[in-house]
Amino acid sequence: MKRILLKIAYDGSSYKGWQKQEGLDTIQGTIEKALYLAFKKEIEVFASGRTDAGVHAIEQCAHFDIDDSVPVKKIKNILNRILPDDIEIKSAKIVSNDFHARFSVKKKKYLYKIATSCKNCFLAKRVGFVKEKLDVTKMQECAFLFLGKHNFKGFCSSQTSAKDFEKTIYNILVLKKKNFVEVEVEGSGFLMHMVRILVGTMVDYALGKITKEDIVCALKTQDRSFAGQTMPPQGLYLKKVFY
Repeated sequence: MKRILLKIAYDGSSYKGWQKQEGLDTIQGTIEKALYLAFKKEIEVFASGRTDAGVHAIEQCAHFDIDDSVPVKKIKNILNRILPDDIEIKSAKIVSNDFHARFSVKKKKYLYKIATSCKNCFLAKRVGFVKEKLDVTKMQECAFLFLGKHNFKGFCSSQTSAKDFEKTIYNILVLKKKNFVEVEVEGSGFLMHMVRILVGTMVDYALGKITKEDIVCALKTQDRSFAGQTMPPQGLYLKKVFY
C-alpha cells in the first residue's frame, strides 16, 4: 500500500467547500470521484484542513492510500485529465505511511485579497471588496496584537466544533499593491472563519470602527462582539501548508 501526497490548487467559487457533502459539489467529493474513475475503486482523501464554500487554494495538501501499480509520476496527469478546469493537481509523490496530511501539519499560510474599489465584475469571486481607502500602516499596527500564542475564541465562528482555541500566529504581513491590499497570515493552525475575522478586524480598526482596546478585550475575554467583521470567503486563499 502506497500513501500519496497531492498538492492541489482550486478555485472554490463553484463549490460548497472542501468537505464531502451528500448532494453538493465539493472539492473532496470531486477529487474522490476522479480517483474512482481513474482506479475503479473507492478512495478516501484526507486534507490538511477544510476550506469553506467559496474559499480558494493556491496549495492545499491531501493524501490517500492506494495499492495500484500505476507509477506515481503518472497520477498528476491522470487526475488532471479527469478533473474540471477549476481544480488542478500540482504534484503527487509517495510519502511514508505514518504521514498524515492533517495531523502532520506544522503551520499554514493564508492569503486574503482586498480590492479597494466599489465593484469589479471580473473580481467578484476572487477578492473581498472594501469601498473606503485603507490605511495599511494601521492594519499592520492591528496585526501586531495577534502575534504570538493566544486564545482566539473571540475570533472564530460560533458554529465551530473546536475544543482547543489556542493558536500561535507567527507572522502577519499587510501589503499595498495599487488598488489592492493583501494580507498574509502564518500560524500553527486556524479556527473556523478565523483568518476572515482577523482581516475584518484589521479593516475595521483601519477605518476607525473599533479601537485597540476593543481588540485587546476580544483577546482577553474571548467575546466575539469586540472583534471586527467577518470578511467574505471569496477573498481567502490557502497559500501554503508546511510539514
